[in-house]
Amino acid sequence: MKKIIHLIVLLCLISCETVIYPDLDNPAEIIVVDAWLVQNQTIQEIRLTRSQAYFDDSDPQLIEGASVSVTNLNTGIIYDFQETESGYRWTSDTLFGIEGNEYLLNLEIDGETFQAHAHLGRVPEVDSVVFRYNPEDYNILESYYSAEFYASDFPGVGDAYWIKTWKNGWLLNKPSEINIGFDAGISMGQEVDGVVFHKSIRRDYLNPLEERTDRANYYYPPYDIGDSVFVEIHSIDPVAYQYLSAVRTQTDRPGGFSELFAVPLANVLTNLHPTDPTSRTAIAGFFNVAAVSSGGAQLTEELANKLQ
Repeated sequence: MKKIIHLIVLLCLISCETVIYPDLDNPAEIIVVDAWLVQNQTIQEIRLTRSQAYFDDSDPQLIEGASVSVTNLNTGIIYDFQETESGYRWTSDTLFGIEGNEYLLNLEIDGETFQAHAHLGRVPEVDSVVFRYNPEDYNILESYYSAEFYASDFPGVGDAYWIKTWKNGWLLNKPSEINIGFDAGISMGQEVDGVVFHKSIRRDYLNPLEERTDRANYYYPPYDIGDSVFVEIHSIDPVAYQYLSAVRTQTDRPGGFSELFAVPLANVLTNLHPTDPTSRTAIAGFFNVAAVSSGGAQLTEELANKLQ
């Protein structure tokens, strides 16, 4: 009996090493819209591309010849975007957008019209960005410095935020680093309103961890003397919160055996839709207009000595 079991295990191991090359049909193309506009910039850009086959690793090509505009539904002002090599661009000497106003994105692509609505929400100021001294712990085998920011949510339920972090000028943009908040909490169902942001929002996503090369399951300190951190809070539409939450779930995959129990792969929601209800053209992506606040700090040697 033991010999039979050993043989079965051996056959399973051999089968796991077999390399297969599936012949997959190319899926139908989907229009992909990247329209994340920000209030504090005089240049806004919208990218229109098409989805590609799974094994196609080339850069997506810009959809040419489209008509792109954004309308402020409160004032009637229309912002026309002009085609460039990198995307459709609006340029002005004045800032874009007014907090509390509603905006309509209008796209005309290959004879079809697509639209999306967005609300430009309010954004709290970043009160401060600080560093902290920490003794060694179960993840990091030496004393280290970590970063944290402070900001408070506005009273009143329904504000949503996307917090972006730069370390030494590099945006932390891994799927696991998508830092979003609903009111002061980390989920829409928390009902944490009008107080300082949850510590997970303020701290966890600001401290990137790189696994050590000399010892598995341990990490290098997230910040060294001379490093800097910069934080931006973007106001987002509540639907944009749901979109980013789904993007994080779908792209931050556990891999390996754990995939058997992970959330199934699926397209995420979009706020874009064709104006013709009979249209069969698929479209993906998102449109949002954000107000932005920011703050930053640098870990100088003098500051590090004070924190110890």
